[in-house]
Amino acid sequence: MVSVSSTEQLLSLLDGRRLSPAQRRIGQFLIEHLAEVVFMSSVDLAERVGVSQPSVTRFATALGFSGYPALRDALKGIVLGSVGESPEEVRRNEFQAAIAAEQANLEALQRLVATPDRLVETGRLLAGSVPLVVLGLRLSAAAAHYFAYSAQRIHPDVRLVATGGSAADDVLLQARQAGARWMVAFLMPRYAEEALTAIEHARDLGFKVALITDNPLVPFAGSADVLLPAGVGSRLVFDSHAAPIVLASLLIQAIADAAPERTQARLEAHESLSETRGYYRS
Repeated sequence: MVSVSSTEQLLSLLDGRRLSPAQRRIGQFLIEHLAEVVFMSSVDLAERVGVSQPSVTRFATALGFSGYPALRDALKGIVLGSVGESPEEVRRNEFQAAIAAEQANLEALQRLVATPDRLVETGRLLAGSVPLVVLGLRLSAAAAHYFAYSAQRIHPDVRLVATGGSAADDVLLQARQAGARWMVAFLMPRYAEEALTAIEHARDLGFKVALITDNPLVPFAGSADVLLPAGVGSRLVFDSHAAPIVLASLLIQAIADAAPERTQARLEAHESLSETRGYYRS
């Protein structure tokens, strides 16, 4: 029987769990200091990581254990049954595992678009919505900004909602009054309540919603008219969004393809402006 490294076993234990950044810091400490952790109390571990003791308990229960003592017992078993690793190997395996998880997400996305009809049709619908609203709050804001910035080059009226609450309500109402029919919403873990509220408000106003999220089985899937899943990498302290960004690029391409003459005219106008104003260096 081939022994499995402690890092691989810990990564397997952590993989796919919906952990907060603080909880991931605990997981990271476990990976780097496992031999020490098996002799620590929850108070000791909390002090070393720089979190509260209840955070350690919540971390253990998030992994499916009854509490920290049960987790520590499992960690002892990992230490006894694993091969040794140098600190350099631990760090390399951690980074390699994160990249491998992203590769798996991209492969899943590739399977999703193997039959491109849904993406093509979604692009056609979004191209016809003027204005087009884009929503992304908190950690999802980066993907929404990328999508909106790109879409503005090929679409005549793109309105980004990057702030929740009444500010989001104002943008949604004004866009709807101006003729908007669709909203593209990026909603990645951890799912912001204010983003869900904005989506529900959009639906109340009569918007159709194209939702880009990490899992087709999310509890709010029923709020979407079109749901396009793209997995997130959860191996690091913060989620990485490689697959959602690629999906955003594919959707931009579908919008461009749906209105080729408009796309070409707008791109040429932007290139002319860029050259005249010297936006970019050669």
